[in-house]
Amino acid sequence: MKETRFFYVPNASGTNELPHDEAQHAVRVLRMQSGDEIMLMDGEGCYYRAALTLASNHHCQYEILENLPQQPQWNRRLHLAIAPTKLIDRMEWLIEKATEIGIDEITFLDCKFSERNVVKLTRLEKIVVSAVKQSHKAWMPKLNDMTAFKQFIDTPRNGGRYIAHCYEEVERTYLFDEIQGLSEEDEITVLIGPEGDFSIDEVRYAVAAGYKSVHLGKSRLRTETAGLCAVMAARI
Repeated sequence: MKETRFFYVPNASGTNELPHDEAQHAVRVLRMQSGDEIMLMDGEGCYYRAALTLASNHHCQYEILENLPQQPQWNRRLHLAIAPTKLIDRMEWLIEKATEIGIDEITFLDCKFSERNVVKLTRLEKIVVSAVKQSHKAWMPKLNDMTAFKQFIDTPRNGGRYIAHCYEEVERTYLFDEIQGLSEEDEITVLIGPEGDFSIDEVRYAVAAGYKSVHLGKSRLRTETAGLCAVMAARI
């Protein structure tokens, strides 16, 4: 049985041509030809069974054969806000794995002890697209650029809000236990700090704003590991 190939096409029902990168992959890498069937995903909850009508080095056009609306794989919305690591490949790994497991939104935080204050979203968005196609996710996670810590905290958010940190002088509960007390429809926002952790003032600022102080278990985790741990806790 021939493997079904997935392609990300925003507004797939409103056009008939694959984006340049997807077309190049279809023709030059996969050697697809006119008449081959493909699956399109619009990133907004719908798949489309389609057939190629033109496959050239410069253009790859298709005809939609069937609309296939998808059901959400989870009810609650998950937002991870994380300080990016100095080595960006560790963030790339996190974004790939979090997308495969299931996440709705990622924001990069600029904190007092941040090791990186700039991220290149174009590269990271390509990683998200690849992970969405690989894991057959019908919805595309949203990536937000660097946001100042206090600005993020001051923005109103619904549902469970948590800040994970390592300060023993601030009372903490286990994130997994906290999440189990939520309904399946509650939104979840989890904050993960840089390698040097949030500052104690940042933790207290978040707690004063209504964020719950949490830990991720007995081990001290790297930033990207902590981020993935939080995603897993929300999806179990």
